[in-house]
Amino acid sequence: MADPELVDVVVVGLGVGGEEVAGRLAEAGLTVVGIERDLTGGECPYWGCIPSKMMIRAANSLAEARRVNELAGSAEVRPDWAPVARRIREEATDTWDDTVAVDRFTGKGGRFVRGSGRLDGPGRVRVGDQVFQARYGIVLGTGTRPSVPPIDGLADTPYWTNHQAIEAEQLPESLLVLGGGAIGLELAQVFARFGVRVTVVEAADRVLAVEEPEASEVAAQALRADGVTIETGVKAERVDHDGGTFTLHAGDRTFRADQLLVVTGRRAHLEELGLDTVQVDAQQRYLPVDERMHVTDGIWAVGDLTGEGAFTHIAMYQAAIVVADLLDHMRRTRGGPDASGTASVVGGAAGVVSAVGGAMSAGGSTVAPGSVPVADYRALPRVTFTDPEVGAVGLTEQQARDRGINVQVGYTDLTTSSRGWIHKTGNAGFVKLVADADQGVLVGATSVGPAGGEVLSGLVVAVHAAVPISQLRHMIYAYPTFHRAIEDALRNLK
Repeated sequence: MADPELVDVVVVGLGVGGEEVAGRLAEAGLTVVGIERDLTGGECPYWGCIPSKMMIRAANSLAEARRVNELAGSAEVRPDWAPVARRIREEATDTWDDTVAVDRFTGKGGRFVRGSGRLDGPGRVRVGDQVFQARYGIVLGTGTRPSVPPIDGLADTPYWTNHQAIEAEQLPESLLVLGGGAIGLELAQVFARFGVRVTVVEAADRVLAVEEPEASEVAAQALRADGVTIETGVKAERVDHDGGTFTLHAGDRTFRADQLLVVTGRRAHLEELGLDTVQVDAQQRYLPVDERMHVTDGIWAVGDLTGEGAFTHIAMYQAAIVVADLLDHMRRTRGGPDASGTASVVGGAAGVVSAVGGAMSAGGSTVAPGSVPVADYRALPRVTFTDPEVGAVGLTEQQARDRGINVQVGYTDLTTSSRGWIHKTGNAGFVKLVADADQGVLVGATSVGPAGGEVLSGLVVAVHAAVPISQLRHMIYAYPTFHRAIEDALRNLK
């Protein structure tokens, strides 16, 4: 067997986070090998955020057209899925071809390898017959895959995950959605607005169970208004398929539809990564990392498999930390500048990565020694892109109480606010604030409404920067805007 090939960094998994890390390090002149089994770019551009939001945009345009009759005259709406499917194929995914993404990475100087990468001892990665030895580190970014529950009979049926739902060229007459989380509700509403008879089956006592109860209720009411049947507290026990119809059995109840969509969560397949060869436990749902994304010496992880949230913005946030920390690790490994602060080259063959006065540079950004950022998830934003949108940041009221925080809650209904009243039909929503009364700052907030995700931005800043509530109360909020409801919610804190 040939000796391992020596390179600077190996990145296993080129999803959003892995591609960002690999690309920035390659731009900085390191010899970087990026390994990807599926599509470079990962879930987001091919089956996640981008194509699903195209679907949502199309479905929302139908809903807005139907509101014309109440606001501005009359309109006749005839849904057509064909242009949506075509846009996803041609504009978002190149018919699920990652040539553009691969070329983007190699154009930065990276080396692309198609295959399944696996750790093969300290500093080594094997992919097929090739073995790479990393001088400075290995980054794992292999993401997650749909987690399918062990329901009797399910595995033997042609059920959909979000992949098949996104790729659909034609829609079924009826659809069962197993799972009432963000993905389930977004897709359920889209398909319902295109004329599909949709039933959502959720084992918990409410949909969007991780969010505030008020958000669950508004979302459920909105979907029901679109014709979606929502069944909560229902635990699926068996699934049958007779060649044309799915039947889901739950106790003495049965649900039938032409298609079944399973969206009950995701999991990282750690057993595939060879973690045992570096003495890391692979029998976990996710891969634990520290505040600088370290798994163990010389190995970092980024993105969904870290368990900090299956969001593109988390992967990108973590990628920036990994890049900075890995460059700092290189500086310390190779020796930084001398006492006089003169430059010493510590990069690969191109010698682009350098330490000048102790600072590391990569991709246009500079990292000074000791200034590597650490992860802080206190103000993690999340948005469910239903109509109305459900935006949230930080802790829910119950999470705050469970932590022993002296909680104050402020709430205002969007329909009674000035902009909500002007907006009229489709104006359901609210702003809810969760405050630490002892510290005088917000620790969480929820913004539900026609622009819930956009209104959230100011609340994210407030939570992240721990802006005193007294200052938030003395801000000037533009009138009439949806975000002005924050001012009312602050007034109602109690």
